[in-house]
Amino acid sequence: MPYTAQQMYDLVADVGAYPKFLPWCAAARIRSVTPEGDAQVMAADLVISFKVFRERFGSRVTLWPADRKIDTEYLDGPFRYMKSNWAFADVEGGCEVAFFVDFEFKNAVLQKIIGVVFNEAMQRIVRAFEKRAHDLYGADSSSAKA
Repeated sequence: MPYTAQQMYDLVADVGAYPKFLPWCAAARIRSVTPEGDAQVMAADLVISFKVFRERFGSRVTLWPADRKIDTEYLDGPFRYMKSNWAFADVEGGCEVAFFVDFEFKNAVLQKIIGVVFNEAMQRIVRAFEKRAHDLYGADSSSAKA
């Protein structure tokens, strides 16, 4: 990405802004933010709306600002389990973004629907983050200070 690791970290860490740009994210609520050592732990709710399904789920988001890493754990809602990890590293000309997500819905019908469109959905989400970075930071802000 042609942005700094700090810019991309800040964009992803701003969970409250997700409904402004993420597909299927209808609402976000930050319940709390608590310092824990070198990290900040956020309890957050997201409302996901997809076709006839509308589900709220809670997660524990651990922000590691010094390392520019974000870990998410599932708390409650429609999943059997869900976890994701983000890592951001400056490289020449911008930054490298590593993203991992693993989840399974409790609802077999929803899991089957998502399974069919999962790759397309992930591509749309990645494009949404890329567009949000462009909207916030411009076409090439790798030299910009965050």
